[in-house]
Amino acid sequence: MNFLFSRRWLLAAPAVALALGGCQSGGKSGAGQPDLLQANLDTTVRPGDDFFQYANGAWLKKHPIPTSESSWSIGKEVQDEVYARLLALNKEAASANAAAGSTQQKIGDFWATGMDSVAVDKQGLAPLKPELDRLAALRTPADVQAAIARLLPLNVNALLGVEIDQDAKNSEKMALYLYQAGLGLPNRDYYFNKDKRTTNIRNEYGGHITKMLTLLGEDAATAQRHSAQVVKLETALAGSSRKLEDLRDPYANYNKMAVADLSKLTPGLDWKAWLTQLDLGKVDTVIVGQPEFYREAGRLLRTTPVEDWRAYLQWQLLHTYAERLSTPFDNENFRFYGTVLQGRKEQRARWKRVLDDEENAMGEALGQLFVKEYFAPETKARYAKLTENVVAAFREHIQALTWMSDSTKQKALVKLTRITPKVGYPDNWKDYSALDIKRDSYAANMMRANQWNYRFNLNKLGKPVDRTEWGMSPQTYNAYYNPSNNEIVLPAAIFAIPGLKDADADDAIIYGYAGASTIGHELTHGFDDEGSQFDEKGNLRNWWSKKDRAAFQQRVNGIVRQFNGYTVLDSLHINGKATAGENIADLGGIVIAFDAFKKTEQYKKGEKIGGITPTQRYFLGYALGWQSHQRDETLAQRILTDVHSPASYRVNGPFADVPAFYEAFNVKPTDKLYRPDSARVTIW
Repeated sequence: MNFLFSRRWLLAAPAVALALGGCQSGGKSGAGQPDLLQANLDTTVRPGDDFFQYANGAWLKKHPIPTSESSWSIGKEVQDEVYARLLALNKEAASANAAAGSTQQKIGDFWATGMDSVAVDKQGLAPLKPELDRLAALRTPADVQAAIARLLPLNVNALLGVEIDQDAKNSEKMALYLYQAGLGLPNRDYYFNKDKRTTNIRNEYGGHITKMLTLLGEDAATAQRHSAQVVKLETALAGSSRKLEDLRDPYANYNKMAVADLSKLTPGLDWKAWLTQLDLGKVDTVIVGQPEFYREAGRLLRTTPVEDWRAYLQWQLLHTYAERLSTPFDNENFRFYGTVLQGRKEQRARWKRVLDDEENAMGEALGQLFVKEYFAPETKARYAKLTENVVAAFREHIQALTWMSDSTKQKALVKLTRITPKVGYPDNWKDYSALDIKRDSYAANMMRANQWNYRFNLNKLGKPVDRTEWGMSPQTYNAYYNPSNNEIVLPAAIFAIPGLKDADADDAIIYGYAGASTIGHELTHGFDDEGSQFDEKGNLRNWWSKKDRAAFQQRVNGIVRQFNGYTVLDSLHINGKATAGENIADLGGIVIAFDAFKKTEQYKKGEKIGGITPTQRYFLGYALGWQSHQRDETLAQRILTDVHSPASYRVNGPFADVPAFYEAFNVKPTDKLYRPDSARVTIW
């Protein structure tokens, strides 16, 4: 379980100059260069009709989606610069004669095996052969259960979704969670939706599994039969899986029980043997996220033929490691998951994909080198100060609320005061000394890294909660709020602005780009529809009066209705309930950081830069952070699977509720974004 409410999905891409810096005066992107915000404008569009297009239209035109990508964004520009820096670090490590067991040795050997495509092709399925042989030997339901447990530490989440995290109702304790898992398609809706787009994906999926099993060595008829068995089994699992919006209810997804009672939930299953094999034999309680899923999983384990389970587990193993296997597996995996699902025309460069795997394997090892070179302590201090300013503005917002009683306000202020900001990079780094990386096999290195990560999390049980731990590396273009720790985590890379040096970034841009869409956004997650159900200590506990909660929910319902009304592709519309938390956080971040910005000298002087007022620059700075467009296939997938609204609606949607936006850009009732006062949502 991880209630990590993130501002942006991690977007990955041409190297640019980064501004990992603070709130300086200015407005030029460099000597003799035009103002960055002005250069992005599409002045053929009225701001009140489509502010996203108005603010970013010129950028979108200059940045078409590369054929190797499913989308393109400012985040991918930042990530490309991160890639360039990590590439240099990896090349240096690979050529160094580093001491065995050192961080440089691990980085260098991981890189060398990942980039040696000739060796990967020569090895073929050899890295997976021991596991495939074990699967071929399955004979009984007990064998199937044992195989599922054996594959779990390899990150093959077949049926069992096991996580170690803080107990949502007792944040001082680490707990074992069981969640729904085991699907090869993005989520349950792909197995049942009847629209043409999803139906085609479902049909292609069966063919993809057949092809992968053929590459495994099965004849065409056998592979086709096994593919049908896999799809049937996954469809049954999907039928008992909860919808995206239903996974956002923390109470409904918290079902704590004694391990002994798991047998009542899933009669016939040997949980004691299962947990013992997973090194969880001493655990006496478990939190089951979706009991109905495990009830159905238990039924399927008792009634489904072993042959079907064998095919399913072989497929899940291949699916997990396909990108690290020989070219035929890699290409077929890309054909379905890259082209059919996301609309990409060609594979991304191998070196970037290897860096992605290395990030997952040992991101903080790279992070230590990254921040040493590219994120100075004074830069960290600047953004820590910006965070303090936004927190102060949020405090004033809470105090001024008219819909919340004084008693609940005091509790909200206590929670806000207790939020821990983590800015830039960790104070304590993960210890990778036990991670074994060699120059033998790319897939084997990933398998060992997955096993290390499993053990790392397993070792948290029975120990004090480490509240210094980060869930993202410093080089990640993302951020999150964790309610169990009551913290916001702001990695160094999230503050980067492509093409704009630190000295040229004026306060208006920084407060919109970093203050609103990152810092204010993550703070508001502590008070959104889900985060607001956790107290100042990070416990799932009601701290609201009944009347105040009802008043809050009324406002949440308003933003749900607003976003339900946005149709973005064919007949697909935004899921207002599933995206409510992100939409609340977007709106909250905008209004809170704007009040923080109003205290700056730039706002008070009111001088224009590039013909743009400070207030206008603030809103344009926010829109800058959402420069993004994606292929239709990717957009369709995100609508079904992502709790974030599409980028354009993360600008146009909340802005339509903000009076200062109307004033800054003279938005009139005849404009498309205009919403009457009575329809505008105000929460925080």
